[in-house]
Amino acid sequence: MRTSPVPLPPRPTALRLLALVVTAFLVAVLGWAAPASAHHVLPPGIPSTSTAQSQLDSLTVRPKNSGAGYDRSLFPHWVTVQTPCDAREYVLRRDGHTVSVDGSCRATSGRWSSEYDGVWTGNSSDFDIDHMVPLHDAWRSGANTWTTSQRRAFANDVDAPQLWAVTASSNRTKGDRDPASWLPPRTAIHCDYVKSWVNVKYRYDLSVTSAEKSAIRNTIDTRC
Repeated sequence: MRTSPVPLPPRPTALRLLALVVTAFLVAVLGWAAPASAHHVLPPGIPSTSTAQSQLDSLTVRPKNSGAGYDRSLFPHWVTVQTPCDAREYVLRRDGHTVSVDGSCRATSGRWSSEYDGVWTGNSSDFDIDHMVPLHDAWRSGANTWTTSQRRAFANDVDAPQLWAVTASSNRTKGDRDPASWLPPRTAIHCDYVKSWVNVKYRYDLSVTSAEKSAIRNTIDTRC
């Protein structure tokens, strides 16, 4: 009695072989690979759309002050928030995938995704920690009247959607601009981005300009 031969698996195409080689190179040499079940991790405290709309409506609308007297050092940042972790180390551990840290809380391995541009990295030093509402914008929106203790709390708030692990390039492209003049290149994050912006300003009783409020409302209406 003859039996049917067991079919051999199809041979990989040249393109598939090339893709496998490139992937192996990225993992072995560059240390890049998204987790098998890759998903983006968002900071805590992002409000619902309806809550964000309500919070936006309650914000004081006025022009920003001139920024006179601003200095980044007036906002003590990257202080210890959970011994031995400072705010930067805490966020990298909070928002990464399979993160390992040493005894000083420095990340030694893991994977991180940048919400602003969708970039993944296996090297935490590639990423900045962005203040959703930049320190300079906060100063021009009311933080110039705060105490040092209040500014320290704002600059290191790991419980609000204020600190985001993102690529250095996206953080520096943003600078201190508000949503009226800058939104992340990754459109999928626009809704959560502006809701986070509103929530931080609401939590800290910071003002918005009319252009800023209009841009946020338009983004909520079209992206949320």
